[in-house]
Amino acid sequence: MESNINYRYSFKSIFAQVERKLVTYIRLFYSLALAGPCFIQTGIGIEITCSTIIIGALASNKSNNGLPPLTDEQASWFGSLLFLFTPLGSALSSLTLDHFGHKTCMIITNVPFIVSQIMFFYANSVGTLYACSMLMGISVGYSGGPSSAYIGEVCEPKLRGALMSATNVFYFVGSLLFTLIYAITLEWRLTVLIAMSIPIVTIAILFMTPQSPMWLLTKGEPLKAQQTLGKLRGWPSHETFSSKEFREMIAYTSTTMVHEDDDTEPDATSSWGQLLRPEVYRPFRLLLVYIFFANLLSGIQYVPYLVAVFTEFGAPVNVEFTLAFSVFLSTIGGIITIFLINKLGKRFLTLSTLLICSICYILIGLIGVYWTNSKPITSWLVLILFLTTTFMSSLGIMPIAWILLTEIFPMKSRNITCSAGGAMGYLISFFMIKYYLELSNFVNFYNTFTLFGISGLFGAVYFYFYLPETENKTLQEISEFFK
Repeated sequence: MESNINYRYSFKSIFAQVERKLVTYIRLFYSLALAGPCFIQTGIGIEITCSTIIIGALASNKSNNGLPPLTDEQASWFGSLLFLFTPLGSALSSLTLDHFGHKTCMIITNVPFIVSQIMFFYANSVGTLYACSMLMGISVGYSGGPSSAYIGEVCEPKLRGALMSATNVFYFVGSLLFTLIYAITLEWRLTVLIAMSIPIVTIAILFMTPQSPMWLLTKGEPLKAQQTLGKLRGWPSHETFSSKEFREMIAYTSTTMVHEDDDTEPDATSSWGQLLRPEVYRPFRLLLVYIFFANLLSGIQYVPYLVAVFTEFGAPVNVEFTLAFSVFLSTIGGIITIFLINKLGKRFLTLSTLLICSICYILIGLIGVYWTNSKPITSWLVLILFLTTTFMSSLGIMPIAWILLTEIFPMKSRNITCSAGGAMGYLISFFMIKYYLELSNFVNFYNTFTLFGISGLFGAVYFYFYLPETENKTLQEISEFFK
């Protein structure tokens, strides 16, 4: 039976439908702006996990394809070279960011990534593995400044912390994808070949990504900046021009450009000169201490050797899928951070997760050394404690370290300090990974956990006295704290 009812829509109904379509368009534009940095984080997760998979595969004689197992010395170099060459990428990024802009620099960062994956696939010597690790280090370092600064500039202030946490989750997503592909295929060459699709997709997305409105202003393109900001915020063009945020952008970029043209007081106005100011060097010192303890208690020193670590624990599990499960826990922790960080604050999350990780590390060390007569029980217990630290570190100290990087520095020096802070953080990781095996051979495998756990307790005391709460604070308020 056909209906003879004629539906008539009022102007209000039509307006609501148009409004919904407009909101959808705005969300799509905003999502597109953040998609590039998210995919870059996915790529970084893959790059940093490469050494874990390859070292483990070669050590277990699975699909070596002509490459012998690596010695401890070779494994330590292969696992750490990425972090040694990251500062070089950061330096190149800081030199080119102002000229090319965030979008172009984020595209460039994928080139050495793609080259390294192709070289991995055809690698037939340890030297090639070293070269791939160096290229990935340059790629990771080059991406840090552009992507962090871009997110800080295009996001609304009230969403900055949550969105930074959200993009950090994609780092764990990249690691999870890579470990899952290997766990299924057990072919590390095939795994890196499949992973090469990520930087290719990233480049395609970045070509459609809008430039930062603030960078467009510095290049004398206020109309483009106005249009881009309006699309990001969902404002009509006339509201964008009269908005407080856009006027503050114009005022800030005008002041910056005046300072750059004024050579009478270089120490006070240049980005490098501002590194000597208290509001810059004090947060920089805090950041380095934070990254040190975040790396130490999140187990960055164990990452390239995780296959051997899980084997040493002795639990009757599939090592490859256990590795993937540990990354899955990190992903879940990163997602939960998005929702907790605004409610609990960075200070509480830092202190609580650092203490829990420290206690778990101490327990792993004590159980492994002194409780040796119940191996089936202790092997499961130390594995569960280690996976607990993996989850808790991704819930607090690890993502918060990179959020602090984007917000504790004044805007004038943010480009240089973001790059320098990221570079120093990766240098700390290099030394931890490079000399971990020597430390483990010297003090015993389980004693390293006790040593790191006790160090973490001292870190918690330091942060209790010196770490401010930055959540729901303006950048100006944060800067005033360090003066």
